[in-house]
Amino acid sequence: MKTLSRRQFLAASACAVLASRLPVRAEPKRLRKALIYGLPDEKCLATLKEAGFDGMECTAWNAEPAKAEQARQLAERFGLRIHSVLRGWAQVNDPKQFDASVASIETGLRTAQLFGADALLVVPCRIAGMKMPKPREFQIVFDENTGHLQRVVEGDNTPYADYIKAHNDAVDASRRAFEQLIPVAEKTGVVIAHENVWNNLWVKPEVFAHFVGSFKSRWVRAYFDIGNHVKYAPPQEWIAALGRLIAKCHAKDFLLNDDPGGNGKFVNIRDGSVNWPAVRAALDKVGYDGWLTVEGGSLSPAEHSRRLDLIIEGK
Repeated sequence: MKTLSRRQFLAASACAVLASRLPVRAEPKRLRKALIYGLPDEKCLATLKEAGFDGMECTAWNAEPAKAEQARQLAERFGLRIHSVLRGWAQVNDPKQFDASVASIETGLRTAQLFGADALLVVPCRIAGMKMPKPREFQIVFDENTGHLQRVVEGDNTPYADYIKAHNDAVDASRRAFEQLIPVAEKTGVVIAHENVWNNLWVKPEVFAHFVGSFKSRWVRAYFDIGNHVKYAPPQEWIAALGRLIAKCHAKDFLLNDDPGGNGKFVNIRDGSVNWPAVRAALDKVGYDGWLTVEGGSLSPAEHSRRLDLIIEGK
């Protein structure tokens, strides 16, 4: 056995203490891959399986119960899962359509349960037709109690009074809708996964996180679309703000123009302005270990799968 001198012993001890203080790098979370389809058949499921996907997101939110159950069983035969159902746009901020919109979301929750999914993607409403700041001009201050916007830019907000009112009315309507739906979500075991899709609402990370978190319910969470938010703020900032509120993620990319307005176009994943290594690191930091579902794009399933693998590897 080698004998250490006093100097060697002290040096080794100092190194051990230093090593104990260094942050331990967490192992990357395993993310699962999916594509979006309608009611699946054997052909589409075989394609997914061959391309290396783990499952799919289904758009048939109002499918007949028997067909939803059959689809779940078929997916399971392929070793795949229908992990989420896409309800999409509702119009809860229109008083004439509030009840019908809530009823349709309830249908979606019950259908998602039959598919074996654990989340229903919901965009509760949208606003448009009034003057509003450009994406990168927003400097929002909001009321922590109500979630209402108090200002959207520095200085005079008078030009944006209609936008602020429409936004706050939509917040209140969405809150009423989700509060009615939480008991159904709990009963079905399906999360109400709130997504923003260029609906001019909750356009900053802290505003969106405040609204979703304000329910203090495991049944209301965020469906974070990585590409939808690029024009407002880098996706990694949204991920940091939302943290454990994220239920699911859409993998999408957006190529920004050079102008300061946040304009650009959607492109295939890894072809745009998203910093994917930063996104991957941010997802790991908040402990996300769920699904990455590709939305849109012109690539083959095999190429989408390959690019998702690179993203998951942090490249």
